[in-house]
This record gives sequence, structure tokens and C-alpha cells, in this order.
Amino acid sequence: MTNQVHVKKDELTTTQIVHASDAPLADSAVRLAIESFSVTANNVTYAVIGDMFGYWNFFPAPDGMGIVPMWGHARVVESNCPDIAVGERVYGYLPMADTLDVIPGNISKSGFIDTAAHRQPMSPIYNQYARLAADPEHDPAREAERMIYGPLFKTGFLIEYFMRGEGWFGAEQVVLTSASSKTAMGLAAVAKQNSPQVKRIGLTSAGNVAFVEGTGLYDAVLAYDDIGSLEVVTTVSVDFAGSAQILARLHHHFSDQLKYSCMVGVTHVGERGGMGDPGLPGTKPTLFFAPDHAQALFKELGPQGAGAAIGASWGYFLGAVDGAIAIDRRKGLEAAREAYLATLAGKADPAVGIVIEP
Repeated sequence: MTNQVHVKKDELTTTQIVHASDAPLADSAVRLAIESFSVTANNVTYAVIGDMFGYWNFFPAPDGMGIVPMWGHARVVESNCPDIAVGERVYGYLPMADTLDVIPGNISKSGFIDTAAHRQPMSPIYNQYARLAADPEHDPAREAERMIYGPLFKTGFLIEYFMRGEGWFGAEQVVLTSASSKTAMGLAAVAKQNSPQVKRIGLTSAGNVAFVEGTGLYDAVLAYDDIGSLEVVTTVSVDFAGSAQILARLHHHFSDQLKYSCMVGVTHVGERGGMGDPGLPGTKPTLFFAPDHAQALFKELGPQGAGAAIGASWGYFLGAVDGAIAIDRRKGLEAAREAYLATLAGKADPAVGIVIEP
């Protein structure tokens, strides 16, 4: 029996848990029992822009419905692939469900890709699975942190790498919205490590100011109501909130001094829309699509060089955020559904990292 959480694509608050009989395992396929995954604002972003970037296509659902992708760990419980053994554990892109069938290809000691036909049109970054027995990033004591922070941290790493490659567009400071989000924290940590000359300013809701200040990752932390008090100097903004209102306030405040406007996530779901407003002063907002930048990074540095660069910053980041959040482990897909809805509504506590064990 397979259990899945389905979300109505055009009404993201409508969800249901669906039960289905397992189909026979296909030739060369492997069946994964999902052990754990995290629920973060990143998953909400996958749902919000699911049609735009094909996120709904990874794990098919009936017409009008979708399955939100997650990052987590799974164990092989059935295998028709001679190179993958029952009992082996993997890490990668998983559905909000308790099982997943994959067709391993490009198999190496450290990983494989899912070659299922329906997944090939999307970015290959999401089709890779790490085999934990030989995965250099795997730390048994840090599995929760990898699920909660890992994908978000890598997006933050890629943003910093891109900005640094562009000389930060000549900016003296970077303003990050939704500064309590894990992707913003990742960017702030990597910028603190690799671009300390650029002032890091975090914007967050009034209730999160103390938490964000406590991370020590920002030079200054302000509530959204205080945007008007920001010094008008050459600036780049990185918008994780996805609020048209907040973005417009930043553009109007900095005007021509805003040298680059980067849009990444969507944490303020109810306020999204209008982000491409041609009437905004300053530079035009540009959407950051992490998989494209990841491929550019690996092309420029090679797999070994890119892995070493990410690994060095990952270690620094883990040290910087050690103890910043409490791990909250919850059992069952109903808990996953509830955590997704709370995160979608903006009610998730940034000081808590949610791990679901289906």
C-alpha cells in the first residue's frame, strides 16, 4: 500500500491523503520506503511555482492535483536492479508520501539518477540520489540538518557564488527579505565567509527580529516596517519573501541605487503576484533558478572543485547555525500534511526544524 499527500494545484490549501495499492515493480526499478523528510518554506516554493518550473511533474498525481516534492532519506525495500541491494539507504528528492519507485541509471559507488521517462524533461539536479554508504556528504549524526538546511543552503551558496562572480554589481550592501528563512541564512553565512566586505542586512517580521539577530549572520536586522530607515547606498536585494508589496517598497526606497534585484523564494504566499511590475524604479527583478546556476558552477569548477567549495562552506554554515533551531520529529503523513499547511500559511516557527517520519 502506498500513501500520498495530494495538493490541489490551483488551491494549495486543499489537501488530502490518498491510499493506493502498490503496482508490481517494473524491470530494473527499485522501490524506496521513505524514512524521513523535512518540511520547510522551500517546499512551499515548489508548490507555488510548480507549474512554472515543472515541480509538479516529478511525482505524478491525478489531473488537477499534485504531490509536493521533499528532500529526505529512504531505504530500498525491493529491487529489480542488480546493482542496488535491498536494505541500502539513499538521500534525494522524494514525494510527500511513504514510498517511491525509481529506475536507477548512471550508477556509481556514490549515487545514481532516476531515469524514469517522465522525469527527464526537468533539471537533472533533482533526479540524483546519493548512496549513503559511500556519500561524502553523509553524516549519520547530521541527517536532520541535511534535510532541513541542505537544499536551501546550496541555493544560498549558489546565490553568493553568482553575486561574487558579478562583483556584487558594485553594491556596498545586500538586503535579504525573509531573513529567518533557511535559504537566507545560508546566503548570509556564505557571504559572511566569502564576501565580508558586503554588508548583510536582514529583513523579517517584527516577531522574528530577535531570532534572526541571535544567529549572528547579519550585520543588521530590521522589521519590514523599518525599510524606510535603510541607508540609501548601492545595494543588491535578494527577495525570499515573494511579497509584491515588500519588493515594491525596496525598489521605491533604493530606486537607482538598487543595482540588482534577485527573486528566489515565496514565503509570503498570500502576497505574491505583481513581481514583474514594469513600473518599479531601479533594476528589473530577475528570478534566480538554482539548477541552472548549479550546472554553471559544476561546469566552471568541475565536480570535484564544486564539491570541495560547497563542502567548505557547508561546514562553516553548520558551525554558524549550531543550536539555532530545535529538531521536531513528527510521525505520519497527517503530520506532514499539517506541517505543509502551517508553513504555507506562514505559521511555522523559524526556530523549529520539522522532520517527518512517514
